[in-house]
Formats: sequence, C-alpha cells, structure tokens
Amino acid sequence: MIWWSMVLPHKATQGWVRRTLVALAAVGGAATLVARYRSWHLTWGATHDEVSGPMPGDDLLDGAGFVATRAISIAAPPDRVWPWIVQVGYGRAGFYSYDLLDNLGRPSTREVLEEFQTPSVGDLAAPMAATADDRTAFRVVSLDEPRSLVWSKPDSTWAWRLTADEAGGTRLVTRLKARYDSGPLLPLTVLLMEVGDFPMMRRMLLGIAERAERTA
Repeated sequence: MIWWSMVLPHKATQGWVRRTLVALAAVGGAATLVARYRSWHLTWGATHDEVSGPMPGDDLLDGAGFVATRAISIAAPPDRVWPWIVQVGYGRAGFYSYDLLDNLGRPSTREVLEEFQTPSVGDLAAPMAATADDRTAFRVVSLDEPRSLVWSKPDSTWAWRLTADEAGGTRLVTRLKARYDSGPLLPLTVLLMEVGDFPMMRRMLLGIAERAERTA
C-alpha cells in the first residue's frame, strides 16, 4: 500500500482536481451546445440534401469559414417571390428584417418597386449603406429569372434558388458564404456572422414569404 499512498493526492489536491474536472466538464458541455446551435442555425429550415447539395455560385469563393444554407417553403409561385428578392437593400426595399438595425428604422417596403425589377449581371445588389460600392454592396454575377440569383463580393457570396413545388408554391433556398480574412476587423466580422446573421436572415426569409403570399 506504500506505492498507493505515494500517488494518492492529499485532500487539498483532491479538491483542486475535482474543481478542475468540473470546470472542464462545464467547458466541454458549453462547447457542445455552441456547436449544436451553430449547426442548427447554419442549416435552419433546410433539408439534408439542400445543405449538402450544390448551389449556384458555389465555385466563386474559396476558403469560406462561414457557410449557411437556409430554406423556407412559400405558398406563392416563384415569379411572385422573385420581385421581393431582387429589390432588397438599404435605400431600396430594405431587408424585411429588423428595420431598426439594418434599415436605420425605415420600414421595409410592402410593395414591389418597379425601378429595381430589372437587374443585370454586374449591377450593385443588396446595398447595406447609403453609399453603395463594392465594400458595402454585392454585385450580381448570375441570374436566371425566376429560378436563381447570385450576388458576390471579394470576401463573400449570397445565392438564391427558387424551385416550384407541386402545390404551386416555392421552395426558397439561400446560401451565404464568407471568408474570414485576418485583420483588425476580424473579431467584429466573426461576431456579426456567427451571432448576428441568423436572427436577421430568419426574419428576412419570413418577411419575404409573408409578402409573396400576400400578393399571391
């Protein structure tokens, strides 16, 4: 028993070990919850096939650290959903989300704005500031009305796919990809994407659905 007494910690050490194990278990549990939440919100509303399958524009961005594929079923045909997507942006229709945060308190429109209904490849899209440029907006890189639309920036892409269903509605799938480039703004970028993106995007999809169904 002498050898066991040599390796058996005294009471103070036992307490430290116990506290350390509890802390490690808490950290591990928190990490598991965060990972599960992240997996859930990055695939909100989407099926396994939609998440794992290809989307238009997938080949435009390498090294994306953030890939979110979300989806919603809308009781309106694709040609009634399309107009609400092409007009989004600050100074345009808004984002149909939390207007106080993404549209300076101006209510997102509940009307189709004809001046934004004829986008072309190369046009600025979904501006997020009053001055729309390649830092604050996307560019249209492909469109197939009313089936697919892809916007792109140097560090991110935003793709939309509209598929008619048997009931005359639309299955709307969107995929946002972003690369986490190093720099002083990296912590803010990660915070916005990993925490702020999901509630805004969920509300946006619900806003598109409500508007399209109302006009249908």
